[in-house]
Amino acid sequence: AALRTIRAINDEAFDILHLHEPIAPGPTMTALLLRLAPMIGTFHAAGDIAWYGRINKGVNWLANHLDVRVAVSPQAQELANRYLGGEYEILFNGIENELYARPNISRSAEKIVFFCGRYEPRKGLAELLEAFAKLSDDVKLWIASDGDGISLLKQKYAHDGRISWLGRITDEDKIDRLAQCSVFCAPSLHSESFGIVVLESMASGTPVVASSLEGYRNVGTHDVNAWLVEPGDIAELAEGLTRVLTDKKLAQKLSDGGLIRASELSMSRLAKIYVEMYYVVLEREHFSPDHHPKSRIVRLYSDRVLRKNPQV
Repeated sequence: AALRTIRAINDEAFDILHLHEPIAPGPTMTALLLRLAPMIGTFHAAGDIAWYGRINKGVNWLANHLDVRVAVSPQAQELANRYLGGEYEILFNGIENELYARPNISRSAEKIVFFCGRYEPRKGLAELLEAFAKLSDDVKLWIASDGDGISLLKQKYAHDGRISWLGRITDEDKIDRLAQCSVFCAPSLHSESFGIVVLESMASGTPVVASSLEGYRNVGTHDVNAWLVEPGDIAELAEGLTRVLTDKKLAQKLSDGGLIRASELSMSRLAKIYVEMYYVVLEREHFSPDHHPKSRIVRLYSDRVLRKNPQV
């Protein structure tokens, strides 16, 4: 991956590089090390991230190669600042709203709760299953998830025919199911920097029940465009799901509010902000790698590496 990154940067001679998670080992860190163009770095991670904790002064200085640092939420800013220092602009994530319009798919007449995400204990699937067991018999649950631990949950709830275990699904299938389900549930327990899946549900017009985490509150406001509950509180989660499933006026209010919020966090709006940022950085830096001593050394080294590895 590092060699492919070196070749791409050499071949394309980019005017500016935009790196997501710039200090993550791999292509982004390679680009950061080369420093052959002005660079913007966007930080997404939040909470306790193992590889952040292993950052030392040998890597820390690389962050100083960034011309602008962006965080997708205050929580992502806090994590990056804790280990790297520096100043950050906060620009929330965005989605392509038009992808989530499904005019040819009707909302199901059945009561369906939808959960989608890779399996990790912090995602709260076990808590959702406990809460679901308290719901009425006419409610169904779709679980789109895979990973270690799912098999144990499937065995534990094998007797409940209301649960559909979908495994990993495609993005298209996810969007279709968002258009059909009654409510999307995001019951995470901690470490969410930004609720992109919550935003996707809002763009689909689907009412959301989610944990009241800071990352999710960056997107949703309780009783305005989402129904937020205490993380890990089984009874409160079951009550919240029941309210949204049975109160049509509440569900419609959350759906309408979610569509408004999704329009505020559109990818087109975010792209315009970033493009303006690119122009500001380019005008400010007047960057010329050919006159940058460190860059000339790195370019010479990378040329030699690529000559020895022409197949990359």
